[in-house]
Amino acid sequence: MQLIDTHNHLDLGFSSDFETVLENSRKAGLIAQILPGVSRDSWANLLHLSRKYADLFAAPGLHPMYLSRHLPFHLDELAEIAAAGEIIALGEIGLDYHIKDCDHCAQQKLFEAQLEIAADNDLPLLLHVRKAHDQVQAVIRRKRFARGGIVHAFSGSLQQARKYIQLGFKISFGGTITYDRATRVRAIADTLPLDAIVLETDAPDIPPSAYHGRRNSPEYLPLILEALAEIRPESKKDLARQTTLNALAVLQLGEKLKTVL
Repeated sequence: MQLIDTHNHLDLGFSSDFETVLENSRKAGLIAQILPGVSRDSWANLLHLSRKYADLFAAPGLHPMYLSRHLPFHLDELAEIAAAGEIIALGEIGLDYHIKDCDHCAQQKLFEAQLEIAADNDLPLLLHVRKAHDQVQAVIRRKRFARGGIVHAFSGSLQQARKYIQLGFKISFGGTITYDRATRVRAIADTLPLDAIVLETDAPDIPPSAYHGRRNSPEYLPLILEALAEIRPESKKDLARQTTLNALAVLQLGEKLKTVL
């Protein structure tokens, strides 16, 4: 089965065994891995990896949790990178109101500036959103952003998920659905139409239950597929096929991956 990890940080926390993890991921069925950015410091390596490996794809961006790292000229550099045509999305960007004493205004300005860069370059978004789904959706509607993207590690309500789908976004599920106690997220994963769902690991974070307390890895993506198959009526084979097709469509990866497919 061919799988796509739509969100992981293989560029972080894997320096000692990068090649081994990459090879194990391929053996596990991964045909593509999307590597989002966190800050400007990560972009050069993301681009390097995407140029070196045909199945790794860069999605640089300025993460809302790390405002102190971001400077105004970083947006100018991001716009230049986006215009160069090498990347497949902007990520991970958005709003995070889960952070204590976060600067909502600064996050909002940063998000809107990056959304405009994505719109100017016809790029989808990899959204990081916590406790701010309504606010993010309001910005997307107000800016009339039509390119869509993926809502990473979705943690909102069923109603919010449906609104994202209406706005052209796919909903991504990761290790959280492997935990029986995650009843609300698992119920949403069961309820949503299959053509709206994609998979991710968010490695090295959010490990599946079998690796609780340990470093997560892209090679564990099949465990997330198995958990989804336990929740939903479709077969594991059908889930793998459709979630991969969903990722290919929203990220427009078909041409880039045709040698693999």
